[in-house]
Amino acid sequence: MIRGYAGKFLEVDLSAASFKEVKFSDEILKDYVGGRGLAAKILWDRLGGKWETVDPLGPENLLLLLTGPLTGFFPGGRICISGKSPQSNGVIGSTVAGEFGVELKCAGYDGIIVAGEAEKPVYLFIKDGDVEARDASHIWGMDAKQTVAALTKECRELLKTRYPQKGEWKEPAILYIGPAGENKVRTAVVAAKWTHAAGYGGYGAVMGAKKLKAIAVKGTGPLPEVADMESVKRLMQEVCNNAYESELWRRWGTGAAGYDVGAKTSSEPVWNWQEEWHDEKSFGVDQFENRVWIKQYWGDFGCPTTCLKLAVVRSGKFKGAITDNPDYELQAYVGTNLGIFTPEGNVYMASVIDDLGLCGIQTGNVLGFAAELFQRGILTKEDLGGIEPKWGDAEAFATLAKKIAYREGVGNILAEGTYRAALKIGEMKGVDVMPYAVQVKGVGVGAHGIRSEKDYPEIYSYACSVQCGDHTSVACMPLDDFRSELMMAFHDSGVYCYFNVFGLPRTLVFDFYKAVTGIELTKEEWVNTKAMKIIQLQRAMLLLGGPDLKWNPEIHDDNPPRFYEPLPSGPYKGKTVEKARVDEEKRRYYELVGWDERGIPKSEILRQLGLGDVDKALERLR
Repeated sequence: MIRGYAGKFLEVDLSAASFKEVKFSDEILKDYVGGRGLAAKILWDRLGGKWETVDPLGPENLLLLLTGPLTGFFPGGRICISGKSPQSNGVIGSTVAGEFGVELKCAGYDGIIVAGEAEKPVYLFIKDGDVEARDASHIWGMDAKQTVAALTKECRELLKTRYPQKGEWKEPAILYIGPAGENKVRTAVVAAKWTHAAGYGGYGAVMGAKKLKAIAVKGTGPLPEVADMESVKRLMQEVCNNAYESELWRRWGTGAAGYDVGAKTSSEPVWNWQEEWHDEKSFGVDQFENRVWIKQYWGDFGCPTTCLKLAVVRSGKFKGAITDNPDYELQAYVGTNLGIFTPEGNVYMASVIDDLGLCGIQTGNVLGFAAELFQRGILTKEDLGGIEPKWGDAEAFATLAKKIAYREGVGNILAEGTYRAALKIGEMKGVDVMPYAVQVKGVGVGAHGIRSEKDYPEIYSYACSVQCGDHTSVACMPLDDFRSELMMAFHDSGVYCYFNVFGLPRTLVFDFYKAVTGIELTKEEWVNTKAMKIIQLQRAMLLLGGPDLKWNPEIHDDNPPRFYEPLPSGPYKGKTVEKARVDEEKRRYYELVGWDERGIPKSEILRQLGLGDVDKALERLR
C-alpha cells in the first residue's frame, strides 16, 4: 500500500441504509492521487456510461468527500467535495478548509462515497470504524450556527456516553448544509465551522437532495505512516518558515484585496460588473482591521499562515452579525458587487449568506444579476415580491437572499443560479437578459476580472477552464504556470491549502509528495500525464453534460458578454477584451491541452493517456 493513505474508503448507500468499505488500486491512486483527481476517475467509472441522463439532484448522483495523501501533513488541512455539479453538469473539485479531512484519515478512511437518497433527513456519525446514519429531523431547517451548535453538543454527549472512560471529548469535525442545501438551491454550499464553505459546484444542493444534513467524524487513531518522516518534518518546517516571513499576508490575508483589486488593478466586480474600479477608502483593509476584526490570526489544522479573521459588527443596525473574514471573494461579491462599501454592511451580508448555507460568490453573482435587472426595469418591485434591491441596500439584498434559500417567489427562479435564471427570466419577459449574466457554463465567475489584464491576464482563463467560472482553476499558458488549472489540480488532489505554497519553489509540493508516499513525481510528469488525464476527464463530462443543459464549446467556451464592454472609468478606462484575441488564445490553448479546433479532446491524445472509453463516448460530439 502507498504510504500517506489510510487504505480504504467508506461507501454509504442512503437508499439501502448500508455501509461498506472499498479500496482503489495503487495504480489508480498513483494516477489520480486523491481529491479532485480521484473524484473525476470515480465519477467517470461509475456514471460515465450514462452521464448525460444522470440528474445531479437525483439519487443516481454520487457525493464524494475525499482527502489526499498530503492531507494532514502539508500545512493547511482541507477536504475535497465533488460529484456531478448541479451548476455546470460537469465535475468540479471544491475544497473547504478545516479539520474534517484529518479527523477522517485518523478514523481510518481516505474518503466517503455517498450514493442514493435517504427516506427522511439523516446525518452520518463516524467514530473510527463505527458508522451510523442518525435521524436529523430535529436539525433539518436549522441555519448554520444552529446546526453546528446542536450537532457539536449532541455528538459530544454521544461520545461521552459511549466511551465514558475517555472523559470529555473534543468536538468532532462536521460538514453540513443550511436551509439552501435542504431546498436544493443550486448555489448552496457544503459548509464547515462558522463558516468555511465548498461553494463552487453547488454540492450543498446534492447533499440536500440526498436528505443528508451533515456528517460528523471523530478519529482517534494516528495519521497514516509516511515514507520518509525526516523529510516530511524538514519540508513542513520549510513551508512554515516561509509563511512566518509573510507578515502582511498573515496579518491581512486576502482582506486587503477588497480595496486593492478595485482601486489598483480595476478587476473587482462593482454593480454586477458594470464597473471594475472603485476608490472607496471606506472599504480599505484598515477599516476592516479596526472596525470589525476581533480575531486576526486564525488558522485551520496545521496552518502557519493563519490568514483567516473573525469579524463582528459591534454597533449600529447590523450589531451582532458575525462571520469569518470576509475574505476577498466575499468582500467583492456581497460587498462591492452589490454596491456595499462598508465593513459592517459586508459582514452583515456575509453572515446572512453563511447562515442560509449559500455560496457568497455564486449567490452574490445572482443577487447582482437581479439588481441590475431591477435597475434596468426588467424586473419590477412586484416581480421581486416587494423587494427593491437598490445598490448598497444590504437589508434588501439579505431579504432577497432569504427568498432564494427558501425558494420563495422569485427566489425559486434565482435559486437555479444565474444562467438558468437568465433563461427563465428572458422567457418570462421576452427580453434577452444573458448580457447581464456574468457566468461561464452555469458557474458565476470568481471576483477577478480580465478586462484590465492586471489581475487575471489570461483573457481566456474562465472560457476554457474545465471548472468554468472557478477563479481557483483557470486556463493558463504555459501549462506548468503556478496558476494553471493543471497545477491547481495537484493541490486539489493532494488536498491541502495552496495559499501555503506562495513564495516557495514550485517543485516543493512534489518533493513533499515523495516524502509522504515514497513515489517519485516530477512537475513535468504531473502536467504532461497525470494532470492531463484529470483535465480530459473533467472536460469530457462537462461537454457531455445533461440532462437539462448541454454546452457547445464553439458557443460556450467564451467570456460573459460584459467582459467585451469597455471599462467605464478608472486608470484603465476604455480597456476591454477583443473577441478575435480571445479566439486566437483559445486556439493556442486547445492545441496545448490536446483539444481539436472545436474544443473537444482529440482521439489520439485520449488514447495515448489510456482513456479509450472516454474517446469512444466523445465520438458523437465530434
